[in-house]
Amino acid sequence: SFYEELLSHGILKPLAALVEGMVVREGSCNYVAPQGISSVVKYYLEQSGADVSYEQHVTHLSLRDGRWEVSRKGGPPEEFDVVILTIPVPQILQLQGDIVNVINESQKQQLESVSYSSRYALGLFYEAGTGIAVPWAAQYITDNPCIRFISIDNKKRNIESPEVGPSVVVHTTVTFGSEHLDSDPADVQQIILSHLQRIVPSLPKPSSIKCQKWRYSQVTRAVPSCPGHMILHTQPLLICGGDGFTRSNFDGCIESAMSLAEAVRPHL
Repeated sequence: SFYEELLSHGILKPLAALVEGMVVREGSCNYVAPQGISSVVKYYLEQSGADVSYEQHVTHLSLRDGRWEVSRKGGPPEEFDVVILTIPVPQILQLQGDIVNVINESQKQQLESVSYSSRYALGLFYEAGTGIAVPWAAQYITDNPCIRFISIDNKKRNIESPEVGPSVVVHTTVTFGSEHLDSDPADVQQIILSHLQRIVPSLPKPSSIKCQKWRYSQVTRAVPSCPGHMILHTQPLLICGGDGFTRSNFDGCIESAMSLAEAVRPHL
């Protein structure tokens, strides 16, 4: 039903572009978000009617008179009846305040067992009308120590247009990401570009480049038994979920969201 709804609104479309080297599992169907994956999140936030505050860096969770006091960088604390955490699991364990004592030993062990891969993403952006002469829309690379995936993003999303400049997205291998996790991003960018030049020598010079460190890329080991959520405190409710409690794909995120919704409903 989630796929049907997103498809009917044009948020998702079936993947029609050629992706070289992609492993297609029998019975599976691949989709693309023409306006980017953030359009899926924006769609659901809009449907919810929620009042959303962005770029709030939460640091402490403390109990105050039967509510959770949430402290953040650059702003006064606020109180809430229910707190749902869907940040990467290692960041849950970094939070300060009463949450430290609320998480029991068994839960702590389960949360500490979760692991993620790390990688870098590089975006190359071009002026409108720039031609990128490759036969594919995206390609998985298997024989390069640095680069795992290259996408001509507007081609992959099937939104090529003479008014919009093309963009290229590069993902590094997990090994390269972990080896260079604390390296200078400028140095990492140069290494990726040098490998990219060898793989696609015809690539024109971009008008701008963005290099992004993705410390928590994909879950390599989820919370044991993949429960979808974990209740850390009942009254007031403190609950966590996300792909760290299932798996890192859209289905895994939906599963966790459904399980969170069921657990939160009695507290509303």
